[in-house]
Amino acid sequence: MLNPLIAMPGGAEWLIILAIVILVFGAAKLPELARGTGQALRIFKAETKGLRDDDDKDDDKELPTSMTEESPVTPETPVDKNNT
Repeated sequence: MLNPLIAMPGGAEWLIILAIVILVFGAAKLPELARGTGQALRIFKAETKGLRDDDDKDDDKELPTSMTEESPVTPETPVDKNNT
């Protein structure tokens, strides 16, 4: 069995990542970043739910009769050039 080279971070690794994030963004910006991320996720969730609802409504609609009836297709025959 193959062992992955990169695994999920453990407890100590998460603390190091958190310290780096605080150093990069600053402690004052973290609540603002979390709020913005939460709003973006809510918008994304609402949009995907809206798309799913639209797909469900489209599936429920009946197709017009002109769309459901198939017209027969006649194959075109090639013209023999030697007989003309």
